[in-house]
Amino acid sequence: MEEKKKVGKGTRKCRRCGSHGPIIRRYGLYICRHCFREVARDIGFKKYE
Repeated sequence: MEEKKKVGKGTRKCRRCGSHGPIIRRYGLYICRHCFREVARDIGFKKYE
């Protein structure tokens, strides 16, 4: 039986697309940077308007 990973990149995945790559965890977002660029305006980040 395979054990669950406890630390590192593999423990977290993007809420939107499921990738384990560059995840933005700040403010509890837990989305990858690619998805963040697409939804930043909708969630209120003014820099991306």
